[in-house]
Amino acid sequence: MKDLTLIIPTKEEVESLPIFLKEIENIDCKKIIVLQKEDVSTKESISGFKNIKIHEQINNGYGNALIEGINNTNTNYCCIINADGSMDPKYLKQMLDECKEKDMVFGSRYQKPGGGSDDDDLITLIGNYFFTFLGNLFFRLKISDILYTYILGKTSSFRKLNLSNADFRICVEIPIKAKLNKMIYKCLPSYERERIGGKKKVNALKDGLLILIEIVKYLFKIKK
Repeated sequence: MKDLTLIIPTKEEVESLPIFLKEIENIDCKKIIVLQKEDVSTKESISGFKNIKIHEQINNGYGNALIEGINNTNTNYCCIINADGSMDPKYLKQMLDECKEKDMVFGSRYQKPGGGSDDDDLITLIGNYFFTFLGNLFFRLKISDILYTYILGKTSSFRKLNLSNADFRICVEIPIKAKLNKMIYKCLPSYERERIGGKKKVNALKDGLLILIEIVKYLFKIKK
């Protein structure tokens, strides 16, 4: 997997990131840790690790972390994988193999058999089903987990999307733009593990409203 870069967006992951990096230490690929400049404690917690690149975010926000990670990738493939250890790296090889003939491969917690989650709660479960339903209804995405950003793709394909959302709206921006750009993609089942440590960064009400507005925005764009 030498032609793959793992983009690991990180915010206050002192508990989880060192353990997760130890788990993926022997995976032969590049690793970019994208963290906020002021997150000194997380940076110090991984100071003993070699063969990783630390990128200090120019602009804060989950979306900006992904965009800056993609822009700093120099391999043909890259994969978004969170620092909390909930996204299982055992799926990487299968996702990479599938991506050879596609633009992107989306991990899905709700695709059966094989998908599932030990980290989901009722609110995020309902919200995800709702937003996935809207995405499939309005854009014919044919995906089963619109908010899950365990995504492996060709670096060139990611860049063609011209991603712009600074926050969690990027979760829906990626699949919607992939569809509008007529990219070839596939969903694969992925079992989400319980996070190693830290807490969820998503605010269900605030981010849910922003995501709904984002979906409506693209709906008006295609109807013009």
